[in-house]
Amino acid sequence: MEDQKKQTENATSSVDTTPKVTGIGGISFFSDNPKETKDWYAKNLGLEINPHGYYSFDFRNLNKPEEVGTLAWNLFKTGSEYFAPSKKEFMINYRVQNMEGLITKLKENGVTILDEVATYDFGKFLHIMDAEGNKIELWEPVDDIKPIE
Repeated sequence: MEDQKKQTENATSSVDTTPKVTGIGGISFFSDNPKETKDWYAKNLGLEINPHGYYSFDFRNLNKPEEVGTLAWNLFKTGSEYFAPSKKEFMINYRVQNMEGLITKLKENGVTILDEVATYDFGKFLHIMDAEGNKIELWEPVDDIKPIE
């Protein structure tokens, strides 16, 4: 019993800082008419757009249930340069931990890094290209800790 207690304490006291993806941070895709499409999703599927222009799905981290994260669903006008140089009609945002360590790993592996880290009050962002020509947005979030209701 004492060994099990020590293992639990060690597991909760050590913080995993491995540079890696920890989840999906958002999905963005093109729309010929983003406003009409957002209205359609709101009317038919209940996706109410927030003041920032996207819908956010909130979730709890199973390993830290007091932590609430967000997955963003967002539309861009068809032809927007935001996904460039990708020719795809979508972009996935991956939540990551240890952005600096991940950048080192990506550089070592010869991954195309498109820009410098942009830092905001809600996290750090970086864009890379995968082997298939998809632009990927990496996001190291600063999640708000919201009380359990």
